Amino acid sequence: MNTKLEQYRIFNEAATTLSFSKAAHHLYISQSAVSQAINSLEKELDVKLFIRLSKGVILTPEGEMMHKNIAEALTLISSAENKLTSFKELKSGSLTIGAGDALCEHYLLNYIVHFRKLYPNISLKVVNGTSLETIKMVKNGTIDLAFVNMPLFDEALTIKPCLDVHDIFVTGHQDHHVYSYEEIASQELIMLERLSNSRHYIDHIFSTNGVLLKPAMELGAYALLVLFAKYNLGISCIIKEFSAQELENHEIYELKLAKEIATRQIGYAYLKRKSLSASAMEFIKLLTHPQMGNDNQDDNDL
Repeated sequence: MNTKLEQYRIFNEAATTLSFSKAAHHLYISQSAVSQAINSLEKELDVKLFIRLSKGVILTPEGEMMHKNIAEALTLISSAENKLTSFKELKSGSLTIGAGDALCEHYLLNYIVHFRKLYPNISLKVVNGTSLETIKMVKNGTIDLAFVNMPLFDEALTIKPCLDVHDIFVTGHQDHHVYSYEEIASQELIMLERLSNSRHYIDHIFSTNGVLLKPAMELGAYALLVLFAKYNLGISCIIKEFSAQELENHEIYELKLAKEIATRQIGYAYLKRKSLSASAMEFIKLLTHPQMGNDNQDDNDL
C-alpha cells in the first residue's frame, strides 16, 4: 500500500467537516482536488469511506473507523513536527557535554554560560571525566559531545580539533637555565596521573627522545599542578593557555627547554553513526565563532 500522507490529511478534513467544499476551502485547494484525493484513497484501500449526498457527505462505518484513527495519527505527526521545529529553533531540547575539570574551567566555562543565556530552554548538563572516560560516555550514549585532549583516535567517532595548546614545565621561581629533556626528567616532577590523555602525550614525546619520565608526584587535579609549582614543591607540567593568568602575574615561571614540546590540540568528539542535535551543532558554532572567542578572552583574561 502506497497511500500518501497528503491524502490522509485531505480525508481527515473532509471527514471532520463532512463537506468536500469546506475541506477544499480550509486546505486552500480546489474541490475537485479533494474529490480526486478521496477517490484515489478509496481505490487504494478498496473500501467506500463516504456516502455522497446532494447536500454533502456522511461517513460509512469504515470511514468513521478510519477518521478516528487517522485523526489521532495526524495529531501525533503534527506534535512530532512541532517538537522538531522547537528543537531546530532551540526552543526545547537537551545537550550533555563531557569534559575534564581543567577543560571546563579554563576553556568551556564561558561558552557554557553564553550558551545558557542564548538558549535558556535547552537542558544543558556537564559531566566530568578524563578524555578516555568521556569517550566511553559518548559511545554508550550518555553524553552528546566529549571534549578531549588530542591526539586521540577511535573509528566509531568523529574527532575534530577546536583549540591549540602548549604543554610547558613551570616552577615557583625564576630559572634562566635551558633544560634538556634528560635534565627535566631528573627533576622533582609533578604531573597528571597516567590515566590522563595529556599525560600520555608528554610521556610519548619524551620516550621518543629516549627519555623516561618518573615523576615524584602524580595528581588527579590540574589546579593542584599549578598550586604545587607555585609553592616550589616541584616542577609541574601544565597547559600554558590554561594558566596564562598565573604566568602573567609571576606566580609561576615557565622553564625554557632546548627542544620545545610540539603543539597539540583540544578537540570535541561525537558518534559517527548518530546525527548531532541542533543544540550540539549550535554549541560547536559558538566554539568556532571568532567574536565569541574574543569575548571569552575579555571575560576571563585566559
